[in-house]
Amino acid sequence: MKTIKIGLLGMGNIGTGTYKTLEMNRNEIEATLDRKVEIVKILEKDTERDRGVTVPKEKFTQDPDEIFNDPDIDIVIELLGGIEPATTFMLTAMKKGKHVVTANKAAIAANYHQLMDTAKENHIAFKFEASVGGGIPILGTLLGPLRANKFQEVMGILNGTTNYILHMMTKEGMDYDVALKDAQAQGFAEADPTADVEGIDAANKLTILMALMFDKYVAPEDIPTTGITGITSEKIEEARSNKCKIKLIAHAWKDDAGEIKYEVRPMYISETHPLANINKEFNAVFVKGNAVDDVMFYGKGAGPLPTGSAVLGDVIDIAKTVLR
Repeated sequence: MKTIKIGLLGMGNIGTGTYKTLEMNRNEIEATLDRKVEIVKILEKDTERDRGVTVPKEKFTQDPDEIFNDPDIDIVIELLGGIEPATTFMLTAMKKGKHVVTANKAAIAANYHQLMDTAKENHIAFKFEASVGGGIPILGTLLGPLRANKFQEVMGILNGTTNYILHMMTKEGMDYDVALKDAQAQGFAEADPTADVEGIDAANKLTILMALMFDKYVAPEDIPTTGITGITSEKIEEARSNKCKIKLIAHAWKDDAGEIKYEVRPMYISETHPLANINKEFNAVFVKGNAVDDVMFYGKGAGPLPTGSAVLGDVIDIAKTVLR
């Protein structure tokens, strides 16, 4: 039986979740593919950390060329995060003929055309389902079952950290600072939460959605973006008095002239709107197409196992459609 060999770049939370998901569901994954799947080399400096999963020490390396130059490695999974060196590593892997899977929304949003063009030029698959909705299968659906539509609008709660904070401010009456500390204690917010609470993460994801839905690339820094740091208990109560909730919404739409508009900002959402009832760390994406009309996708938009599920879904797709 053929073995699909994978090189993993980074074994932080998402890398660990991906490794665990493969170990948990190995029998099902390999039965689906009728092939073995093995992560054979892992680029990672910290080899001693307790990750809750046993990884043979010989799999670790601190030299990325051990992965790029290994002719037996079919797929490279990039889970380092950040724009660099992640982008350079993905481009290198592509030029070496490796198919690439990533969850790295910042790198994709910053270098969308370069990554897509390099993948095309080198005839390799480039998959990034996990970059926008974690475990929510939004991108594959847009590119598959919904591809026959002309898309008119997308709006969504694309960041679990901010949604958790706003939920705790609304439901528990917490002030912003207290809710942020609670989110950090629960593992939903980083020690430095800037990318989340200032809306940068949501803008990165909106860049990717617009590129796929509208064939329009807008750099994240060019999307008008307001985070949630200015949301107070008074604003939460004002929204409640108007039978609304405040949610950080990433929104892109075609106006009557067909021009695409876009923004990321806290919005008043009517309590009757489906997005108003997306709570805690959950995400949701609302899509409107001219044929399908309104569709909403809901689930865990982050977390090691949900994101690892999406990463391995891309691996399975490559194995079934390309590595035949």
